[in-house]
Amino acid sequence: MYDFDKTLSPKDMQEFSFIPSLGIEPAQFWSEVTALAESQKMDGILTYMYMMINKANLMGQPIRRNDFVALGKNVKLYPGVEKWFGRMNEYGRLHNIEVEHFIISSGLTEIIEGTAIAKEFKKIYACKYCYNASGVAVWPATVVNYTTKTQYIFRINKGVLDENNDNDLNRYTPDQLRDIPFTNMIYIGDGLTDVPCMKLVTVNGGKSIAVFGKGSDKKKATAQQLVADHRADFIAPADYSENRELDKIVKSIIDYTEARIQMEKLMKKTPQKER
Repeated sequence: MYDFDKTLSPKDMQEFSFIPSLGIEPAQFWSEVTALAESQKMDGILTYMYMMINKANLMGQPIRRNDFVALGKNVKLYPGVEKWFGRMNEYGRLHNIEVEHFIISSGLTEIIEGTAIAKEFKKIYACKYCYNASGVAVWPATVVNYTTKTQYIFRINKGVLDENNDNDLNRYTPDQLRDIPFTNMIYIGDGLTDVPCMKLVTVNGGKSIAVFGKGSDKKKATAQQLVADHRADFIAPADYSENRELDKIVKSIIDYTEARIQMEKLMKKTPQKER
């Protein structure tokens, strides 16, 4: 499971094309988002979604779904990302592990769908707009903020991937009947906004990895603190290339998962002595 902005991509997805099209700097856009959120006591994610369509409408350029998807083509990715998924899938197959990839992001689903890697994910959980009869974005349909991200981990855990299926999500499901055990999960994120997901995965036996961009001492320090606070298990530079640190960590987790599953199977076959 991956965050997107500053995890797979070096900056927020809106900064590659959308914000420049407004004729302002990213810092100004996010400053306005923060000011509005504080003055109106708004959720920060709802605020940026409002600001995007409001500014576009003020410029006489209402945004349609295809416009958002087109923005995804300009999103840059960290080194090695495009080949990462196929390599991990193949490594998993060699070790009897089926690897699946999911996005859990506070960014925009529509923009992610326009990126070169969209096809690699079994499911993309991110913010979405609803559209009027003319196809223009008018209102948030789904908002994924830092704490609501965790519900999607439970959806993946139970195999209830449809966002509108709350009945099955909330129904009691024994651990042995859940689709993907927490112990088989890996969460990759970049910082404090990923803490709820990292903690949920880690305390339930999965592994969390905090990544940081090249040359970012502040981000590296944040990642190191996440490990010190037992919120993440590993830190690594956000370089997804073969034989880099992140590649080695994830492959080692796959090795460990294979060995643990084999051991659990052996234990089930071995009669346990009564005490």
